[in-house]
Amino acid sequence: MTVAEVLAIAEPRARARALGRLLAERQAELADLSHARREVVTELRAAGATQAEVAEVLGVTQGRVSQVESEHKPRVLVERSLPTEPGVRASASLYLTEAEQQGVVPRREMLYVGREPAPAYIAARVGCREGDPVFARRKRMFADEVPVRIATSFFAVELAEGSPLADPQFVPGGLQVALEAMGHRFGRSVETMVARRPTDQERTVLDLDDDDPVVQIVRSSYNTDDQPVHTLETVCAASRHVFHIRPGDRGDVF
Repeated sequence: MTVAEVLAIAEPRARARALGRLLAERQAELADLSHARREVVTELRAAGATQAEVAEVLGVTQGRVSQVESEHKPRVLVERSLPTEPGVRASASLYLTEAEQQGVVPRREMLYVGREPAPAYIAARVGCREGDPVFARRKRMFADEVPVRIATSFFAVELAEGSPLADPQFVPGGLQVALEAMGHRFGRSVETMVARRPTDQERTVLDLDDDDPVVQIVRSSYNTDDQPVHTLETVCAASRHVFHIRPGDRGDVF
């Protein structure tokens, strides 16, 4: 279906499913085109073309050709469902569970655990003011040794400090188990998704080219008293992901 045909679907759930399929197709096409461009650059250079000549043919700068030539990361596509399926979210690791189901070799590493100033979009969800301290747990995810995501869990300082959430390593059993042991029961969640340019730090951590976009997913979970408990920000390398949009589930979890 074309974009116009999808947008013309009147029923919201059907339109959402069609949009998800179209996004997945386009992202896969983008990855294929990027891979094909790397191959044609290799062919042209092997045939004796200079960087300047290749740049002229492709309509890009010589610097971009140099970046394409130095690109050695294998192509990898990781699937990500929105909203996240409850059974996956309730597992010890959302990412490891998703990735293992898709046939890639996952790995994760902890980047930071501790206080940091809350940006405006996080402060509003955690229940504090911009610049106030929040407690963050930041991880980097790999698929077949290619960095694909940065995931940061944000909590109110008074909730996290002095609890298992402050463990400098991965929390045994996962955050869901820890939050339930602390007496919290899932009430509702709000999840948003935007595509944007990466920050300099995100570009470095995910090993992105200058023109690579990211997809930012922010999910805030509230307990049965409607108090904010857990806000998860996931920054995904767009060209390394396929996103599937599905209807929400009443049996959701933090």
